[in-house]
Amino acid sequence: MIVRSGFRQLKKALLSAGAAVALAAGLLAGISTPTQAATSQACDIYASGGTPCVAAHSTTRALYGSYNGALYQVRRASDNTTRDIGLLSAGGYANAATQDSFCAGTTCLITIIYDQSGRGNHLTQAPPGGFQGPAPGGYDNLANATAAPTMINGHKAYGVFVAPGTGYRNNNTNGIARGDQPEGMYAVFDGTHYNGGCCFDYGNAETNSRDNGNGTMEAIYFGNIKVWGYGTGNGPWVMADLENGLFSGVNAGYNSNDPSVNYRYLTAIIKGEPNHWAIRAGNAQSGNLSTFYNGPRPNVAGYNPMKKEGAIILGIGGDNSHGSAGTFYEGVMTSGYPSDATENAVQANIVAAGYTTSTGGPGGTLTPGSSISLRATTACCTGRYIRHQNGQVITSVITSSSSSGDKGDATWVVRNGLANSSCVSLESKNYPGDFLRHQNYQLYRQHNDGSSLFASDATFCPQSGQNGQGVSLASYNFPDRYIRHYSNTLYIASNGGSHTFDSSSLWADDVSWVVDQPWA
Repeated sequence: MIVRSGFRQLKKALLSAGAAVALAAGLLAGISTPTQAATSQACDIYASGGTPCVAAHSTTRALYGSYNGALYQVRRASDNTTRDIGLLSAGGYANAATQDSFCAGTTCLITIIYDQSGRGNHLTQAPPGGFQGPAPGGYDNLANATAAPTMINGHKAYGVFVAPGTGYRNNNTNGIARGDQPEGMYAVFDGTHYNGGCCFDYGNAETNSRDNGNGTMEAIYFGNIKVWGYGTGNGPWVMADLENGLFSGVNAGYNSNDPSVNYRYLTAIIKGEPNHWAIRAGNAQSGNLSTFYNGPRPNVAGYNPMKKEGAIILGIGGDNSHGSAGTFYEGVMTSGYPSDATENAVQANIVAAGYTTSTGGPGGTLTPGSSISLRATTACCTGRYIRHQNGQVITSVITSSSSSGDKGDATWVVRNGLANSSCVSLESKNYPGDFLRHQNYQLYRQHNDGSSLFASDATFCPQSGQNGQGVSLASYNFPDRYIRHYSNTLYIASNGGSHTFDSSSLWADDVSWVVDQPWA
């Protein structure tokens, strides 16, 4: 979503700092065109409805019943090698064990999200545009490959965790709608992960990564920014990013028909044809789709006819605005305007896929409302626990003979993540209202000031321990950095970064923590 003149300064203020250091994307892998199979998936349903997929992206499952290629590619930090992540079986679910094995003891980034349609519309690291990217050379950051764990039909998988500064794009596509051609698109998002930055989009955008005027985009937007349009409540809303406007109806600005929606797994749909478009959405875990708008193009100059250009974006606006946050699991774009009946069948397919939050893993041991203590797993330090002392956060040896004050300082109350409820925040047991947060990469105990920055700095996303023990806690807004002890001081550290505490030596051990019973 891009705006002109006075709005540009406003948009710049909305952009938050980038997260992980990005690396150049690898070569695209060719994938053969899938054929119809006995088990129909989302793109088989669209094809049966006469509106075939021309792009199909997912890091969690196959979107064709016959597809048996790679879903995405990851690159690990330890040696910069890459690995394609495929399926457990044709038409099935991601083989997350391949990623876990390849990335063990290091961090991985998602470098390519492959297009399953056979048209080669893969998504890679977004290049610089009207708004430059946060990484060297103006490119956007790449997503941490383990920052959005999920379960799907009982199988472990990973979504695409978009922190501010992260973005994917393809400016040279095949078969994507241009001009006023009809198209449809859906995406499954984490409905609890969003912000007011511009702009968490998936869909059709400009091919030069710049704002080319009204009507040069048609993409799904999800978030709670209100500058260019909004619906009822406090958001987040599903809206259409049509360039220089986020629209939820025929009028610019507020539209009462567009409700706030925050299902943990959200199906979001935008579709458009000459002087007609619609918004639909629903719970991706159960139930049917609702139609929030179905009518003519906005009554603002430049949107009828549309001037779509046919690039594909994920996590950014058309001119590479990269202040947004969100999580993407799957999505497609079609040739032609899908019928409601086709989309209803696709929604049933998504529900049947069985998205759920992770159970029995890190999320099961860090239950909101519970009190816990976190013990180091590095061989030198297995008697040391994360504790605060005079506001700083360190590790200390805690035993049954320790003072009650020390035991309390080493005890944390698990809360739903202040910035993302699918992650966690850790509140001090001894100082209610104070939380573990990072500042200039170091960890502190500080009182919650209610700001969005504090919320982001105090939110951590649990993952399986990098050394195979316990949990590792990735920073929400720096997702390639994990809580690490180094010389008994706590930092958020990357594996092999520029700081002393980023040392690769013992990194996997130092960022892995056993969740123990609380000392207090």
